[in-house]
Amino acid sequence: MKDQARVVVIGGGIAGCSALYHLTQEGWTDVMLIERDELTSGTTWHSAAQVTNFGMTQTMVGLKTHSINLYQELRDDPEYPVGYNFGDGGIRLANTAEQMDGYRHFASMAAGMDVEFEVIDAAECARRHPLISTDNLLGGLWDPTDGHIDPAQLCQALARRARLAGAEVNRHTSVTGLTQHRDDTWTVHTDKGDVKCEIVVNAGGYRCNEIGAMMGVQHPVASMEHQYFLTEDIQGIVDAGHRIPLLRCPISDYYCRQEKGGLLLGFYEQDCRTWGMDGIDPHFTNALCPDDLDRVTDVLEGAFARMPALMETGIREVVNGPITYTIDGAPLVGPIPNKRNAFCIIGLRAGLGEGGGHGWLLAQQIVHGEAEYDTWVIDPRRFTGHASVELTALKAIEDYQNEFRFHFPHEHRPAGRPMKTTPLTNVLLSEGAHMGTVNGWERIDYIMPTPDFTETLGFRFNEVHDVVAAEVQNVATNVGLTEVSGFNRFELTGNDVHSFLDRMFCGVVTKRAGRVGLGYLLNDHGMLKGEATIANIPASDRGGNRVWYGSAAASEFHDMDWLQSHLRDDEDVAIKSLTNQQTILVLAGPKARDVLSAAARGDWSRDAFPWLSVREAYIGIAPATVLGISFSGELAYEIHVPNENLHAAYAALRKAGAAHGLQLFGGRAVDSMRLEKGFLHWKADILTEFDPFETGLDRFVKMDKPDFIGKAALEKRMAAGMQRKLVTLVVDTKDAPAHGGASVRIDGRIVGTVTSGDWGHRTGLNLAYAFVEPAIGVPDTQVTIDVIGEPTAARVIEMGPYDPSYARMRA
Repeated sequence: MKDQARVVVIGGGIAGCSALYHLTQEGWTDVMLIERDELTSGTTWHSAAQVTNFGMTQTMVGLKTHSINLYQELRDDPEYPVGYNFGDGGIRLANTAEQMDGYRHFASMAAGMDVEFEVIDAAECARRHPLISTDNLLGGLWDPTDGHIDPAQLCQALARRARLAGAEVNRHTSVTGLTQHRDDTWTVHTDKGDVKCEIVVNAGGYRCNEIGAMMGVQHPVASMEHQYFLTEDIQGIVDAGHRIPLLRCPISDYYCRQEKGGLLLGFYEQDCRTWGMDGIDPHFTNALCPDDLDRVTDVLEGAFARMPALMETGIREVVNGPITYTIDGAPLVGPIPNKRNAFCIIGLRAGLGEGGGHGWLLAQQIVHGEAEYDTWVIDPRRFTGHASVELTALKAIEDYQNEFRFHFPHEHRPAGRPMKTTPLTNVLLSEGAHMGTVNGWERIDYIMPTPDFTETLGFRFNEVHDVVAAEVQNVATNVGLTEVSGFNRFELTGNDVHSFLDRMFCGVVTKRAGRVGLGYLLNDHGMLKGEATIANIPASDRGGNRVWYGSAAASEFHDMDWLQSHLRDDEDVAIKSLTNQQTILVLAGPKARDVLSAAARGDWSRDAFPWLSVREAYIGIAPATVLGISFSGELAYEIHVPNENLHAAYAALRKAGAAHGLQLFGGRAVDSMRLEKGFLHWKADILTEFDPFETGLDRFVKMDKPDFIGKAALEKRMAAGMQRKLVTLVVDTKDAPAHGGASVRIDGRIVGTVTSGDWGHRTGLNLAYAFVEPAIGVPDTQVTIDVIGEPTAARVIEMGPYDPSYARMRA
């Protein structure tokens, strides 16, 4: 074994083998894989190994497409062919109209990635799958590329290709420790000697937290026992004369695929069980858990009803093994939070089907700093300090029980809640707040009109539409109050704060005391990395001169990593997170100044406290920092309050607002209003796949600055010309919004993709943002948008149709 490598990958399942292979494909060949036993001796060896193109985001569809293309290439390799049944086809069943709506939307989203799905009715489902009944069935989603692959052959083929490119694979070698040095390099300690390297990759499967513990981190990954069995031959399969399609059933929580003349039948039972929570036997390798078919009786009865032939079929073999889950079911692929030169590719519950793509995107991040897709959906930093294994276990159980039931828009499932609350959470609940979650924080979604109010989840406008309309109306005519919990807030101090920020941001960073500005950070490729509000707080009895950096709630670990990684040794800058210490109360509407003046001493007139000002004050008896900024397009104030004083500030504002028609509003109203103003959401509309000019943020870029991160790359992009343009569209329907991922078309040809959509209650317009071909981005251009799969007329308009002069915000 070599004693030095550029990258050491720990773990020899699909994750590790794919990462190793793709690193060599990106040009890094001084790489090494270390596996404690044989390759594929963990979850990989007993995987059902299904390979589908289905995903609920375009990033997931894209990485799965890469996997499928790679696996076909490996299948056709004459020197080492891999067993891959490609193109058997697969059906995801549905028995509700809402599920069918979802399939229509996902088919449109996939089409934007050149993947063709087909939405079929119940009769067509039965025609394509000879064993199923159409009882209680509406239809399904057909994936023509669906199939399955041989797990061991796949991993061996990837390892073989990596070796041929120069990589080293060390089996039967245990990692015993990890040491990081002051220059951020690592020493990997093994039972066969030490290996020095620049970068470590945790690909440890269900042992990922054993590896994490060696570097002082805990990953939000938990394992679930998962059972499937292999049946004896079934006459309907033998008689079919061709391989029958794969089946995934959210109605009865099972899946099946052909295995020789019978079926491999897998279960997602409600009485499910976590595994390995109290440690894993070091000798558990190429091993299984004890069979427990009593647990799957309920699922089996549903499978019998859907496939009556099963009632007369024997069982050849039962397999029960662990599979890994994360808090939201998607894997963790990318930089490990709060660590340097450390990456992970873990939590791959569908590892064989997706693993080729995950390794591909990880290798791009390691070698180039970013992948060609925005990878936030799989970024390990999307979870922050609340992400314990205990929480993950609760969410894993919930996800397991709903394996084939996708999340509907605005659906917030109950497991692991409430996780993060503020002193106001119970107060807001008592006032009728319906809560959603943002990065684990309970946050107002809307205010229920009655205690027994319920929402019908789906892809169309529903009962909440009129509730949100009333909230927006009150904000626009009187004044509204809402709590924004979990907003990311860093305090920056030191002599070099402004020069540091000037280098980080692509535009002007305001340096004036008492003033606020909005700016954007780029990555080294000139693409959008982040969005932040900068507030310059003058010295007071609460502290010296300091700068507050505010950004999206989910960006806490992401932004801290980015800022700290670019601090120079000779820069006098300290960064401290205040995210969990303070909460924002937003006061918005034309009467907001009246309420603030009644609740806080001082002159809050337009001249004394204009738009984009910041001031320390007291709201009643509560210390607060007030920012004059707005995400709604109305006169508004962000009131940042220490959590211990939050209830006092809230009470003071409620009392002061009584005379001005103050009412509570929620995040659904905010989302409607920000679309009308042309304001963007990070990781919905602000993506690493686009630069600031493509995103319509020209006014926030100052190309005559001496330097900023990404400037040289942005200059090259400008010279090459715009590839996409973010536009606002008016959609000609009152039935449903255009959901993110929907395809934009002209004469049937896809010319763009929707990022956000909602009804604008002040303008009376159904609005959507979309990245489109630049030639399409001209006002009054006519297009169609696939709204739940139906081509719907739409036209391009100017961004921000509500109050385009910004007069209301500056009033």
